[in-house]
Amino acid sequence: MSDAMPAVPASFPQRSLAEVEAILCAPGAKFEMETVRIRGVQTRVWKNAPATFADLVRHARTHGERPFVILDDERVSYEAWFRATAHLAAAMLDMGISKGDRVALIMRNLPEWPVVYFAAVSIGAIIVPLNAWWTGAELAYGIEDSGASLLVADCERLDRLQGHEKALSGVETLLCTRGTSPLATGALSDIIGEPRDWSALADRDLPTVESEPDDRATIFYTSGTTGAPKGAIGTQRSTLTNILSSGYSAARAALRRGEVPPEPQPRTMLTVIPLFHVTACNATLMGALQSGSTMVFMPKWDALEAMRIIEREKVQMTGGVPTIAWQLLEHPDREKYDLSSLETIAYGGAPSAPELVQKIYQVFGALPGNGWGMTETSATVTSHSAEDYLNRPTSCGPPVAAADLKIMDPDGERELPAGEIGELWARGPMIVEGYWNKPDATAETFIDGWVRTGDLARLDAEGFCYIVDRAKDIVIRGGENIYSLEVEDALYEHPAVTDAAVVGIPHRTLGEEPAAVVHLAPGLVAGEDELRAWVRERLAGFKVPVRILFSEATLPRNANGKILKRDLKALFA
Repeated sequence: MSDAMPAVPASFPQRSLAEVEAILCAPGAKFEMETVRIRGVQTRVWKNAPATFADLVRHARTHGERPFVILDDERVSYEAWFRATAHLAAAMLDMGISKGDRVALIMRNLPEWPVVYFAAVSIGAIIVPLNAWWTGAELAYGIEDSGASLLVADCERLDRLQGHEKALSGVETLLCTRGTSPLATGALSDIIGEPRDWSALADRDLPTVESEPDDRATIFYTSGTTGAPKGAIGTQRSTLTNILSSGYSAARAALRRGEVPPEPQPRTMLTVIPLFHVTACNATLMGALQSGSTMVFMPKWDALEAMRIIEREKVQMTGGVPTIAWQLLEHPDREKYDLSSLETIAYGGAPSAPELVQKIYQVFGALPGNGWGMTETSATVTSHSAEDYLNRPTSCGPPVAAADLKIMDPDGERELPAGEIGELWARGPMIVEGYWNKPDATAETFIDGWVRTGDLARLDAEGFCYIVDRAKDIVIRGGENIYSLEVEDALYEHPAVTDAAVVGIPHRTLGEEPAAVVHLAPGLVAGEDELRAWVRERLAGFKVPVRILFSEATLPRNANGKILKRDLKALFA
């Protein structure tokens, strides 16, 4: 591939963002918008987005025998997936699952995952995809907090709940796949068979259930800086908005360079980000069903195996977080594989170095992509790709046409002008309804259709967004959110620890990693390895601090008693 950056013509862009929006969103155009009232607020929405999940599922069936999901030697077509989904949806109704009931889903990326997801949401149930990396205690919290009455899990995850049976007291049915578990009340395969059997299931339609675009549909958990994890309530509309948001982004990139936007084509994508994240579920899975694309899963991320898959399946798109791109770029065996099918490597969810943008093009000839969103925005709010990204490698792009961004002062009272740094607020049909059973947190975060993101950012004169810091105390390690408070709480449980703070330290490929500074009680002793093991017993492995430093004095604080974490970061330099 070329050793130089792609030649961005001096005439770029051919059209301004406003001109592009006027063309793409004109009356009668694919991305036409209309204004509807959502929770009392007049909101611009994509007029041509699928109205409900059932509409999307029935449309996806039209892709027929095109491969939908590939995992090792398992290949599931759209038709086979539809038949399994329709059968499971009917079975859920027979179990007594009705509109608004919660269905917990705990599973790594398996062909069964989108079957369970769409079976639940197509009958109006609320799907609760829980983090498959969580410990038993963390999973138990999500199940109990959501009030799930049905749980579907792979057996490895279900076994983690042994010892947490109290949290399962409200769950009437526990279905297990890929093995056996003493906690299971039944096997998923008893209802729909194994993936290889799905194409032979009887032809039937989805059950008919009345649904509206703003019905509740999902609960994705996102921890806050205080208290327990919060369940963000997504609606059918907030989730399905991603389909046209992604399409708009691609069309905008073409018009910006002066080309006619091509019609969407099915693509083969290597999906390595877990589906329990909104990035993979809302921003990727929904668009795949609309376009008839193929999603290739991996049991576990491995760069060498990924290159084998890219070569074998002619993968056109991959990414998810910067870590994946870096590992592909720097693997010593990269030259042994034909990776020429790659067209796009897109990512978000973690800080990325500007040099990564250049290297993706130089090495693969693929165009980089980036964007910004969060669980509370159901994924896509901004997008950044192609020449715009190459020109502004530190930006996360402008908002899609259906979204608005503004920068507010710390009190949330005054909007700041372009160029000034403040808290990023976002608005649009992608914003979730609020937090499950947490009215105070909802009222604090969601205001008149806007979500207070907690990110510190600025907007330039053209509307491109630049995230400069996070007001929320989050460390993002390879796309995984680590909320400092829960790690600090785990450290505080150790009898020797009297003061603790967790900060993010830079990591070239992961973006950042968690590190801690602790102060021990006088006369008590604890070593770094001991404390790391202590945290690992209580939290998922990716949350364990990679380094722990010890302070002879209590940690520095400001006048309000808050620890000065910026001062602590310097200790790791």
